[in-house]
Amino acid sequence: MTGVEWVIDARGCDAAQLTDQAALAQLFRDIVADLGLHVVGTPVWHVFPTTAGITGLCLLSESHLAVHTFPEHRSLCLNVFCCRPRAEWDVHAHLRRHVSASDVDVTRIERTYAELPAALP
Repeated sequence: MTGVEWVIDARGCDAAQLTDQAALAQLFRDIVADLGLHVVGTPVWHVFPTTAGITGLCLLSESHLAVHTFPEHRSLCLNVFCCRPRAEWDVHAHLRRHVSASDVDVTRIERTYAELPAALP
């Protein structure tokens, strides 16, 4: 059994959008809808008083969705983990629309968490 995890770094973002919790909540909702995910409970948000950066965590029945913003660097880090395989999705379009990102790096990791069959002799 395998799942998929996306580790995403975005730069050149609009600093004001990175401090807008409502904009980040909408980003979460759009990702959930695009990937057909299921939210468990209410997302949790923390705003850092010195930078106004935001950390958000959304528990999913499939695993989790997390973001950490760095408005002082105009960047964010996003992590999406699904316990079941998912097709590719347009991360770049989401981050352009929600935080005006100009540069996005996406690492897709296939996560194998079930025991592999024994090797044949």
